[in-house]
Amino acid sequence: MTWKDTLWATVVILAWGFNFVVVKIGMAELPPLLLTTLRLALVAVMVVPFTHRPRGKLGLIALLALLLGAGHFGLLFIAMRTMDAASASIAIQLTVPFSALLAALLYGEKLGLRGILGMAMAYAGVALLAGEPHHPDLFSMLLIVLSAACWALANVVIKRIGPIHPLTLTGWMALAGFPQLLILSFLFEDHQMQWIRNAGWMGWGAVAYTAVIASMLAYSLWCWLIAKYPVNKVVPFTLLNPVIGIASGVLVLGEPLGWHKLVGGGLTVLGVAVIQIRLLRLFVRMRRI
Repeated sequence: MTWKDTLWATVVILAWGFNFVVVKIGMAELPPLLLTTLRLALVAVMVVPFTHRPRGKLGLIALLALLLGAGHFGLLFIAMRTMDAASASIAIQLTVPFSALLAALLYGEKLGLRGILGMAMAYAGVALLAGEPHHPDLFSMLLIVLSAACWALANVVIKRIGPIHPLTLTGWMALAGFPQLLILSFLFEDHQMQWIRNAGWMGWGAVAYTAVIASMLAYSLWCWLIAKYPVNKVVPFTLLNPVIGIASGVLVLGEPLGWHKLVGGGLTVLGVAVIQIRLLRLFVRMRRI
């Protein structure tokens, strides 16, 4: 990769890693489901009017909206109400071992000894993280695990959707997703209009950052890099996500950094790295077919 594209890849990872801290800050002024609703609504307003309707793909996009909107983002944001940003950035890496399991089930990919070892390390790291003294409860950790599983399933749906411009997919997914989140917000949260009226720069800044920076700009840059370079040149950058999440959580929010977080995070990242090698090989073989 050229140094400029390496810089762009780093910018994307910084945007995604810092996103956990931004969400945590935003939830001081907006409840999690409402924050997610506003995020997707803003993306839809900014993107859909400037794209063509993806004919024949709306059903799959609605399914994707359910998995990513209510499933991934909704569960993640709810969990982060009681979980620190650093722990969330580590635990969400379980998306990779879940993707490996789906590859084995759907594409007949053998996990092999290294794949099984990588999965064991990743899950053990998150289990160790759950035992951290500062962690409030196991329920929020379970929500993060379910959020990671929804993200892995969403990747399968994206593959089924086929070629589509990333901004088009993002915009129409947001259009289908924000009504679902709005319904859930009214079911499980109260006083939505009061929250919206009272939200200050932290709440609205979080909405803008998650919608414009983390969703639209970072995702589009990522898809551009994936299209330009071999996957094995780009995907390893994602291993920096938990590093950024931990560093920003500790430095910006003053979150505690104990041995559970260091060892658990290290095990998870190492396990994810081992699994990613197998997934990249699978991707290369599929591209050749």
